[in-house]
Order: sequence, then C-alpha cells, then structure tokens
Amino acid sequence: MGENTLLKTLYNLDNAFGVSGDEENVAEVLRKEMAGLYDEHMEDALGCQYFIKYGKNRDRKILFSAHMDEIGFIINYIEDEGFIRFLPVGYHDDRMAVNQDMIVKTEKNGFVRGVTGSKPAHIMTEEDHEKVQKIEDLFLDVGTDSREETEALGIRPGDYMTFAREGYVINNGKYYTGKAVDDRAGCAVMVEMLRRLKGQQPECTLIMVGSVQEEVGIRSGGPMMANIDPDVMIALDVTITGDVPGIETRQCSQSMGKGPGVKFYDWDPVLGATGNNVPRKLTSAIIETAEKNGIPYQREVFTGGGTDAWSSAFAGKGYLAGGICIPQRYMHTAVGTVDLNDLENTVKLALEFAQSYQG
Repeated sequence: MGENTLLKTLYNLDNAFGVSGDEENVAEVLRKEMAGLYDEHMEDALGCQYFIKYGKNRDRKILFSAHMDEIGFIINYIEDEGFIRFLPVGYHDDRMAVNQDMIVKTEKNGFVRGVTGSKPAHIMTEEDHEKVQKIEDLFLDVGTDSREETEALGIRPGDYMTFAREGYVINNGKYYTGKAVDDRAGCAVMVEMLRRLKGQQPECTLIMVGSVQEEVGIRSGGPMMANIDPDVMIALDVTITGDVPGIETRQCSQSMGKGPGVKFYDWDPVLGATGNNVPRKLTSAIIETAEKNGIPYQREVFTGGGTDAWSSAFAGKGYLAGGICIPQRYMHTAVGTVDLNDLENTVKLALEFAQSYQG
C-alpha cells in the first residue's frame, strides 16, 4: 500500500483523455481503479461518478470531490488545406499551446495525433518576437493536404483535443509530472483512501465523487449536493506553489514537500463571484486532525482560482464545504508537477479527518 499504489493510480488517471465536457475515458479508468472498494456506484446526468462506502453511522455523510476534467481545446474549423483551427477549453496561458504534440479524440476513429505549428524563428519579425500568439491564431497539423483528408481521419468541429504527453517520475525521484495532475492527483487520493479502508467499515458514510467540468466554471457542486445532501464536503484539488524562480512566496505561500494545504480562502478576481471563505469550524477541525496525527500541513490562502467547494457551499440550502489541496508546480500546463510525499500526506489527512470528524 501507500506510495506505489498511489503512484500507479495517478499514472493511470493522468494519462487518460478527459477535456472538460468529455470525461468518459477518465471515468472509465476511475471505475476500474475503484473496483471492489465501494458499496454503491452511481452516475448523474452530467457524468459525475459517485462511489459510496457506507459507514457505521450510515446517515452521517462526508463527500470528497476531485474533478476528472483537464483543460484542453476544441476543434472549431478545418481549413481547405487540411489545417485545423481550435479554441481553448478552460483557462490557458497562450504561450503553452504553440509547437506542441497534441491528440484529438474523434467520434468514429478514436484518437488522432498532430502538432501545433508556428512561424519559424528564422523568419519572424521583431514584432513577432515580442508578441504571444493567441490560441485562436494557431493551427493543428495532422499531416494532411486537404479538408477531405482531415475529415477522413474522423476529425470534425466539436471534437476535443489535449496535450499528447505521457506522465512520469522525474529521474526516479519523488516528483511526478504529467499533463493532467490537476486534478487526477485528487482523484488518485480518493482511490487510495478507499483502498486503505478495504475490508473495514468507516465511522460514517464516505462518498467519493469524480466531478466534471470544473475547469469551465466549477459546475458540479449543485448536482453533487442535491444527489447526496452531505454533512460536510471536502474538495481534493491542487494549489499553486511559490517555491520556484519568478514567483514570490508572498503571492503563493505553498511549497512542495511541506504537506497538503488546508483551504482557508480562495477567490477568482476575474470571474468575481467564484471563491470560498471556508468556515473556521471546518478549517480548525482539519488542522486539529493533522496536528493530532503528526501530518504536515500548510495554511492555504489563494487568489486566482477556486474548487468544487465553491459551488457546493452555495448549492441548495447551503453546505459546509472546504478543501485539502495538493501543492503543484506549473499549473495549467502540460508539465504539471506534484511531490509524491505531499500526495501521501493528503491521503493520510483526508482519511484521518473522515474517520474522526464529529460535526
């Protein structure tokens, strides 16, 4: 148990295709990883996956959520010469999309590989060098010479695309890097939690949810709360670190290897309404659990994004919702990186909290 199974699960989930709005492949992998670990499974209309393990107190329910979707792209036009135009799905840095290996999921022919092209540096003007190419101005080259050849591959407007990159452990060390550790890392934590409870009955009922469409508006909170009506909800997601060159720690105080972040506050000033001020009774309960069990943790205060806890907190009658977050470098790129020790400590903290929480 522990890190080896956790790493294997992360690898399997990270390398599945799952752009927001098309999470079916990730859901399939998650169901396989969860096999034999739960009492009941259900799927809602959006595609969220619910894995329920009944506790000694069946009516007391703790819901853990990790989103299955990743940022990506969607095909919107095919040029007469066969080149493909695409648009962003989720929040991107335009600099990360140029000159990349990509993979398109088609409706009929499975997956098609291609590369995003750009003007070579040799013939770029001074103005070209100074500006960032917008994703809307890029194109995908799939090795065809006409619209008909591209369509023969099965590609159509509306197909999703993401980075064609396989995750791995850097130099056989403690860091794992992959295209979708945001948030397959959280999904792997949920699997490992139930794996460690196999053959045991938890104190209360645990519901592990692989949610969808988080990257395009944190859309699963309402349906999750309506379907489960839990006593408390915990989002298992990643958070930005400030321990790399170019980012001041006063901006992002989380660091790799120092344990999971206990969410106190997040807010997205661009969207305005997105954010969660976590009630102190919940943050205090999580921190008390960490300190009692000697689990390292960090206090997380963050602007620039949110988690499933935001939409969950304000769903229906209102819910107690917070987060336990995994520090991650290079968020929303093809090279997202997490520390496996942080992942392990996230499992421990979430599991101990689930077993000890009294409300």
